[in-house]
Amino acid sequence: MSYLGWAAAQLTALGLLISVLGQNAGWTELRINHGIMIGVLIVAFYTVMGGMWSVALTDMIQTFVIIVGLIVVAFLMARAAGGVGVVVESAHQAGRFDLFPEGGGREVMVFLAGFLTAALGSIPQQDVFQRVTSAKDEKTAQRGTLLGGLFYCAFAFVPMFIAYAAIVIDPDHLVQFASEDTREVQRALPAAIIASTPFWAQALFLGALLSAILSTASGTLLAPASLLVENVVRPLAPRMTDRTMLICLRSVLLVFAALAAYQAFTSNQTMYEMVEHAYSITLVGAFAPLAVGLAWRGATTQGALLSIATGIVVWLTVHHFAEDFIVPAQLCGLSASLVAIVLGSLLPEWVGQTPDTTEMMDLARK
Repeated sequence: MSYLGWAAAQLTALGLLISVLGQNAGWTELRINHGIMIGVLIVAFYTVMGGMWSVALTDMIQTFVIIVGLIVVAFLMARAAGGVGVVVESAHQAGRFDLFPEGGGREVMVFLAGFLTAALGSIPQQDVFQRVTSAKDEKTAQRGTLLGGLFYCAFAFVPMFIAYAAIVIDPDHLVQFASEDTREVQRALPAAIIASTPFWAQALFLGALLSAILSTASGTLLAPASLLVENVVRPLAPRMTDRTMLICLRSVLLVFAALAAYQAFTSNQTMYEMVEHAYSITLVGAFAPLAVGLAWRGATTQGALLSIATGIVVWLTVHHFAEDFIVPAQLCGLSASLVAIVLGSLLPEWVGQTPDTTEMMDLARK
């Protein structure tokens, strides 16, 4: 379920980008929902037809476009704002470099919950394992993961710099960034780029943005489809042929794409809120079983199942009935999940540990 919100966020971004481009080209009737429909058709088509190979190949090309496009646009925006130093100094004076929040314990807890949701909630995501298991050997998987993480951390500052440079160039953009209309906020950065850069730079930026969205969207559609077919459908039909499995995988992918598009149509959340919600599910339901299962030989299937159920139930309960509690729902769910896997593993075993599970975990710990 975590992938539903994540995929919906990518389709919302894609629809927003297509509508911005269309309206600037004179197609004033092209709305974001039209863009979402066009976007889901594009992503679903090349993911269904190409599978993991299409994702890997397009990711490589799209990553190159993203890096070049954002660096060039950042340079142009910095020059228009008076230089990198001017942007950095303005951000510093506005308190944008204050790492920790001001206020009491509640503000600190919210900050910690947001950090852990992104930092730990992304680890159990299936798209990470897609790339790891697709590597030619263990060293390539390890080095690729570490190198990708370093690039990810370093490059995340570039779009933030571009956004603040836009505010320095024209402070009126701050009004759009602070709008109560979530879809208006999401239009702020593309609108600022279009207003502040030459046409060729706009094309470069929007190409980079489109590449980033397509790269993520294809993975978010392929990951849950492969998980469901491999872990649920295939055990129920062990004699399924490869061709039947491929047809089943493509069918599930199309159904999931339709569900994600429906959520993108109907949701009032921002893209950030959709992604945060998606990561919260894996944080409270999957991180503890994965981390503790790899680190502790005493962890059992029973403990993992109890951890998943407890973490999600506690998270949902706090989120819906005690939203103003000093400890955010994600931290409550994560804490409950960690306690549950330890208790569930130490209690008398009612849910048996299969030999296949034991062997798989022993291999993973090596």
